[in-house]
This record gives sequence, structure tokens and C-alpha cells, in this order.
Amino acid sequence: MRTMGLKDSAKALMEKTRVPIVPGYHGERQDTKFLREKAYEIGYPVLIKPAAGGGGRGMRRIDKHADFEAALQGAIRESQSSFGSSRVLIEKYVASPRHIEVQILADNHGNTLHLGERDCSLQRRHQKVIEEAPAPGMTPELRGQIGAAAVVAAKAVGYRGAGTVEFVADGTQGLRAEAFWFIEMNTRLQVEHPVTEAVTGLDLVEWQFRVAAGEKLPLTQEQITIDGHAVEARVYAEDPDHGFLPSTGKIVALELPDDIRVDSGVDAGGEVTPFYDAMIAKLIAHAPTRREALDRLARALDRTLIAGPRSNVAFLGNLCRAKAFRQGLIDTGFIDRSLAMLGAVPQKRDLAAAALGIAHLLAAPSVNDTAPLDDDALDSTSPWAAATASSWAACVRSPCRSLSTVRKRALPSAMARTARASPSTMSSLQRREGVSGWTGGRRRLRVAARPPNARPTQECCRDGRGSGQQ
Repeated sequence: MRTMGLKDSAKALMEKTRVPIVPGYHGERQDTKFLREKAYEIGYPVLIKPAAGGGGRGMRRIDKHADFEAALQGAIRESQSSFGSSRVLIEKYVASPRHIEVQILADNHGNTLHLGERDCSLQRRHQKVIEEAPAPGMTPELRGQIGAAAVVAAKAVGYRGAGTVEFVADGTQGLRAEAFWFIEMNTRLQVEHPVTEAVTGLDLVEWQFRVAAGEKLPLTQEQITIDGHAVEARVYAEDPDHGFLPSTGKIVALELPDDIRVDSGVDAGGEVTPFYDAMIAKLIAHAPTRREALDRLARALDRTLIAGPRSNVAFLGNLCRAKAFRQGLIDTGFIDRSLAMLGAVPQKRDLAAAALGIAHLLAAPSVNDTAPLDDDALDSTSPWAAATASSWAACVRSPCRSLSTVRKRALPSAMARTARASPSTMSSLQRREGVSGWTGGRRRLRVAARPPNARPTQECCRDGRGSGQQ
């Protein structure tokens, strides 16, 4: 783990074991003039990477020699701040890079095997968004070659347990035997391991425990088979319409699909804070073919509803339906090049979506039986207790007809009745002031919060005359 924890030492070891590595410099000397000369020798474009850490932090792409020094200083500062180390390495930038990683397992009896590959090329700012197994365009022969390289890498450090050996492939002409190179090894079970479990039918966490208990791996390499295709989407509390800014707050309501695998550690009533990772759930779809797996995941995302923090659910659905992705014509820069096509840009307000939401609120016979989301019970004399269709209508017809009169405590039940609409119709009502929104796949409704201390009168919400004022 120590050897593989630093990219420069890991690459030096891989070079000795003849595992292919990206051309570059990963030595001890770190002065600016020397590194600039090395970048020139390698040939632009190049990547500067921190020797420690991961997740794309501190990484810089440089396309021309004049920009090298400023990029180097920025990479060093971020690396020092994030990982406590200023050491960097320089690599040749691979055109149309595909991120291919291989799941390996090793026991204490000299057995090491691989469980096939995952394609993690759909990334945003070097952060994985969607992962799949097997990789589109992967042949059995190439799988054997890249898998063997991963096993050599693991054996070179005497690795035990579950790990991932990561490679970058030149995708300009498809996956080829002479165009993949070692990047690093993650000495742990990764977030995206469920897609490997889905296509192999194996429980990797169980295998990890068995290895730790001293048992031998239960299968040989020849017994590992790949069945169908699996795709995983990471659902985050973030705002794709505004640069994927993190979104925090209470999860007012949460509905996740029940016909595919869902890994989640949050529930309705929980809170997304700025102190931890903003992932809400992982959705994993498995099917006989890649097309069917993507269709299944897209439909599951359509049924995923989140009220409270903004989320990337609709963005993920658009990504699953993107033509280039479905054709396998992707690399790690695909998302950043396609933000407008994927709907990850500021949207105009959609009055049709608002009208649809109001229509279904008015069609609801009653929400009196909705349990409050907090501990305080509603006073029977409160206008909010009279949450009938006529009272909603009164609010809509009267001077207080703004959606802000909808009590937040009644929102989840009412929103659950909101009908499906197209992504374009339901795309923009998650950016207004107040309640963060109700978002999900093709259903999205935005409800503004009630201004402080503003309450409709009894006449407005009870007798339908529309005479109340806010």
C-alpha cells in the first residue's frame, strides 16, 4: 500500500516489471527549470500530477511551453494543501483518454486474479460520474492482456485483498493492445465495485473478508465469467445548472427505485451537510446487453425523486440517453464538452411545469392525512389544516395565489402526485429562492418558500373567496 500510495514510486516499480506506463518523468529532482525541460522533451500537451493523493486534485494539463511555470506552481500549491506533499510528476497527455480499471483480488496463498475491467471514462473534473462493466469495445484478447498486466502489478508489491489497477487508453482508434498504460493502483475496494459484482455474480466484500480470515480465493482465473452488462450512476446533491455547485440541506422526501440495486446511506429527514461527500445514492442497473442496461438505468433515474437539496438526477438521465455515450464514442472529456447538450447550463423558468404542478395539486382530493415532517402538530384551526382542493384553489385565485402559499410540510404528498413530463418541460424550476426543489428524472417541480412571517388569512384558505392578503 505504501509503494502504490505514491504515483512516482508506483510507476518506477511498474517500469521495472515491464507493465506499460505513460511516457513521462517521475523522478526525484523537482526544481522548476529541470521540470520545464522535461516537459519540453516529452512534448506538449503534458499533464502535471501530484505524486501523492488522487481524485484529480492538483492535476494540470499544459498545451504550450509558455504556460508551464504558472501551471506547475498551481499544481504544487494544490498538492501541498490537499496531500501535504509538493512533489509532482509529468506525463505525456494521452489523446481521447479512456479510463479503464481492472478489479483484482489476491489471497495469502500466492493466488492473484482479475475480475475483468470497468470503464470509468464519464468524468467531470476528473471525478467519476458513470461507470460500467465491461468496457465498450473490449475484446476477450485485450481483456486477458490488460488483466494480466494488472495481476503483475499486484504481485509486484505483494498485494493482498481487493484492489483496483487503473490504466489510461488512447481511444482515438478504439481500444488496442499497444495503446494502454498504467496510471496508479487503488489499494481498496472502490465506489464502483457493484458493476463488477453484477457481471460476475460475486460478492467482493465477502471475498475480502474471506481473504482477511486466511482463506484461499474460492475460484481460479478460468472460472471467472462475465454475464451481461452493468452500469452505475452516482447521485449527488449538486446543482448541474450552476456549475455543479454543492447543494446542502434537509432531505424533505426521497424516493429511490426498487427494481434495481441501490446503495444509499441516507433517508428522508436526513441532512446533506458541507462537511462530507455529497453522494446520496448509487444506482446500479444490470441487463443482458449494454443498451438494455442503459435503458433500465435511465428509467430508474426517471423514478428517482429528491425533495430538498438539488441533485444531478435529471443530468444523469440525459447522460444515459446521450447518443454518443450509447455509441461508445466517449473519453474523459466528453461531459465537459457536452454540458449544454446534457442540460447542465442555466435554464429559463418553465411555466408549463408550474402549471402542471398546480393542476395536480388542485386535483388532489385532500392532503389532511399527510403526516407532518416535523414534530409539531398542526392546529386544527390553522388554515394549513384545511388542505383541500378548494383551499389550494383559493390560494391560486386570490392575491396570495403564489406557489409560496403551499406549506412545506404538505409538499411531499402533493408532489408525489405530480405527473410525468418531458425533461425539457420540467427542466428549470429548481433554481428559485426558498425550498431547494423537488427533482427527479423527468419529474421536477419547483416550489418557492413562503416569505418570512407571511401567512394567508382564514378567508383566503378556508372559504375560497380569495379575499386574503399576504
